[in-house]
Amino acid sequence: MNRDLLAKYDVPVPRYTSYPTAPQWSDTPQPDEWRASLAASVAPADASVSVYVHVPFCESLCTFCGCNTVITRDHAREEPYVDLVLRELDTYLAAAPTLSDRPVRHVHLGGGTPTFLAPVSLDRLAGEIHRRLPSRGDHFEGSIEADPRVTSADHLAALAQHGFQRLSLGVQDFDDEVQALVNRRQSYELVERLTAQARATGFVSVNFDLIYGLPGQTPASARHLADLVADLRPDRLAVYSFARVPWIKPAQRKFRDDQVPAGAEKRALYEILRDRLMAEGYVELGLDHFALPHDSLAVAAESGSLHRNFMGYAERPTTTLLGLGVSAISETADCYHQNEKILPVYERRVQAGEVPTLRGHKLSADDQRRRDRIRRLMTTFRTPIDENEEADAREFLAPLVADGLVAIDHGELRILPGGRAFLRNAASFFDRYYRSTQPAGPMYSTL
Repeated sequence: MNRDLLAKYDVPVPRYTSYPTAPQWSDTPQPDEWRASLAASVAPADASVSVYVHVPFCESLCTFCGCNTVITRDHAREEPYVDLVLRELDTYLAAAPTLSDRPVRHVHLGGGTPTFLAPVSLDRLAGEIHRRLPSRGDHFEGSIEADPRVTSADHLAALAQHGFQRLSLGVQDFDDEVQALVNRRQSYELVERLTAQARATGFVSVNFDLIYGLPGQTPASARHLADLVADLRPDRLAVYSFARVPWIKPAQRKFRDDQVPAGAEKRALYEILRDRLMAEGYVELGLDHFALPHDSLAVAAESGSLHRNFMGYAERPTTTLLGLGVSAISETADCYHQNEKILPVYERRVQAGEVPTLRGHKLSADDQRRRDRIRRLMTTFRTPIDENEEADAREFLAPLVADGLVAIDHGELRILPGGRAFLRNAASFFDRYYRSTQPAGPMYSTL
């Protein structure tokens, strides 16, 4: 990768799991408005649903993490939390009765650490969601994020009986020094054993989450990581850029600048991993995701059905994303909705029978159009562009066009093969909020 290009375009730009992005939300729906939007979203007979459940608990803090977490070793908190999630779901079923009749295409358990929950608690959570939302249709995917340090064969067996077939393991890095710096110690052998157990249990897709740009990483350690990952051959990988955001996550203040790769040095780590994955036959999908050609995510990308939302990349879109649990985010065609982030506040409001609204955004027609353009670009590397905005696009994206990274022709904006590293930069053309504001402080991570 050209170091001059990296330096030129290494600016803070959103990752666009949504548009508008969460820092730009300004028109929060009232609880009644959110209930009405949800009911309208699942009213049509051809509506479909994805469900995301946020489990915030972790036994220890990983200092690279930017998620909403509750650090505790008190496992007595499991069952009361499952009760809260199910009570929240019941509130939505009362507001939108047709929700129970619509096919659920995807249930994803994220965190935090979903496998903080004991197998019996996971069994109850998944089973009760299925009982309340029984329709699955022809294409159901159950997936869970797991910390290898606290995940057992019993966890996998409990999930498999409810149709879960995809496991996402938080690997990040296998290097001892890097693991010590980010407080995430787990061995290669542990991940190897859990991967084998998942496949033996019937999980058809095992994903590894890797992070590049972590403190202590070097080109040599990245090459070693690539070798170990190639040996285990996961079906999918997400190779995320370390988001160094100490103004949001104070634990990251412990890292010295000289410990954390940045700029071209950081990007070189990604290129090492990418080159090895491509040589091993993986397909590059969207923004820093990879899959083997047989994997359903790669098949979706080839067919053009690949989708992107708050959960990342998915095989196909649904009309409704219902987020349950503390800080969980939901999406309908015209509305975003986020739950309370502080667990005691979420708990109090759910127990009172309230919708635990923290914030959200009612999407205008213009928001929806721009969201669809950005989503198309982030999944297919091309998107339509209106005739009346082509001149603006040529001006705004002129440097990217001149550098052979983007093309604008025949009513379409395309990311050229050498421009995939700058996908976020190109997508920002459609982001009127990003273009019209000058933040007082940092809001997004860089490349």
